[in-house]
Amino acid sequence: MEVYTTNGKETPEPVKAQITGSLPAWLQGTLLRNGPALFSVGTSEYNHWFDGMSLIHSFTFSNGEVHYRSKFLKSDTYKKNIKADRIVVSEFGTMIYPDPCKNIFSRTFSHLCNVIPDFTDNNLINIIRYGQDYYASSEINYINKIDPATLETVAKENYRNHIALNLATAHPHYDDEGNTYNMGTALMSFGLPKYVIFKVPADGSDKEKKKPALRKVQQIGSIPFRSTLCPSYYHSFGMTENYIVFVEQPFKLDIVKLATAYFRGVSWGSCLKLDKDDITLFHVVNKHTGKAVSTRFYGDALVVFHHVNAYEDDDHVVFDMITYEDSNLYEMFYLRNMRKEGDDFTESLSSFAPPVLQRFVLPLNVHKESPRGSNLVTLTDTTATAVMQEDGSVYCKPESLFTGLELPAINYKFNAKKYRYVYGSRVEYTPHPNQIAKFDVVSRKYSMWKQDNCFPSEPVFVASPGAEEEDDVSPFLLVLDAKTFDELARAEIPATVHLDLHGLFIPAAV
Repeated sequence: MEVYTTNGKETPEPVKAQITGSLPAWLQGTLLRNGPALFSVGTSEYNHWFDGMSLIHSFTFSNGEVHYRSKFLKSDTYKKNIKADRIVVSEFGTMIYPDPCKNIFSRTFSHLCNVIPDFTDNNLINIIRYGQDYYASSEINYINKIDPATLETVAKENYRNHIALNLATAHPHYDDEGNTYNMGTALMSFGLPKYVIFKVPADGSDKEKKKPALRKVQQIGSIPFRSTLCPSYYHSFGMTENYIVFVEQPFKLDIVKLATAYFRGVSWGSCLKLDKDDITLFHVVNKHTGKAVSTRFYGDALVVFHHVNAYEDDDHVVFDMITYEDSNLYEMFYLRNMRKEGDDFTESLSSFAPPVLQRFVLPLNVHKESPRGSNLVTLTDTTATAVMQEDGSVYCKPESLFTGLELPAINYKFNAKKYRYVYGSRVEYTPHPNQIAKFDVVSRKYSMWKQDNCFPSEPVFVASPGAEEEDDVSPFLLVLDAKTFDELARAEIPATVHLDLHGLFIPAAV
């Protein structure tokens, strides 16, 4: 689809949106968005949509008005590519080799530098907060600090200067005190390979904000790899009041292939493989002590990118996430597939497994003497099961709640708590979002908003002041009443606005 794959443009100076309808008077603050928007430089082009260079958007709500601006993230990757007028830095789906015009010594040095991948700093996935610092982020060890007011790129930060990590998620969690929790992967260069859970305190930033909040990072705990050379890929994780929920899925990163990808002439993305014959492990780690629950919880093979929410209920951990039967979603976003039209595009969809919102339930009061073959889930509002096996492990089967929902969002005041509503992009017959949906996990009913030739991005929920009900108000650039899904207002931007991935709302200072 051309709307996805054409190069986006910057709007570096704020432009005023034309408002129809009425914005809530209390809606004051800035919505930051991030996503890929530059897919070619000079005559060179990326292979994959997730390779495109980051474009940061801001929508500032103030006194009933909306102003929009956007700037490309001025990462080192961006600067090198623009200076060379071609793509010179490798991305996840596009491997780049030295200029053949360079001499043999320069080419040899470049090859040796790629024995251990030093990833791009093109942070195109999300906007995250550590302390009072805001960063464009992806899933590698580099993040780029940005100024949320001007969208200027302030500084490049390396997780490895603060904690031993090669990879980290772009989907952290925030608690009520403002602390940030995240997970990362430590590969073999940092001792025994493991998944690492860490916390950045709310007060991590200094008053002048000259020192990064990451300087106060605390490692909470770690989980050893099930397979030393093939760690699980993960895009997000769950968090309850007391626990971190980590899904170790059989969608794996082959470290040996990763280390040799450059020499074999393949992309890093090709080093991800799903083992359909393997199982999925569910780890529950106490976020206060760092100790894992000893019960071995497992389920059938699945692929997950986005968690929705997790909470504790009567000695159970309940967590909802968007799952797939296979890993073809990544394949769908190669630009060659996205540009297909008509029958060719329809045929390519035949290999696309739809996203399914599923609920898993893990009982915490598992006893070794529990009857074998018994379902240990005692909650009455779900059909999810957790069955005790002969070896003392617990086999978990989910309840499927809704098919065709991705990029999920909730009222974040209910994060880690029992909740009712999930918002997201509806994808009925295509992986490209064309509707916004609101799903009630209690009644199992849903509402939708759509408009022809409209491709909405991930919805972001902003609660009205003093709101008691979970679905009081949810704005988009289109602002919808979260109860009725009626349109309250829309802000028409007099500039090109490229499709994006994820974002963060920053309330105005009171």
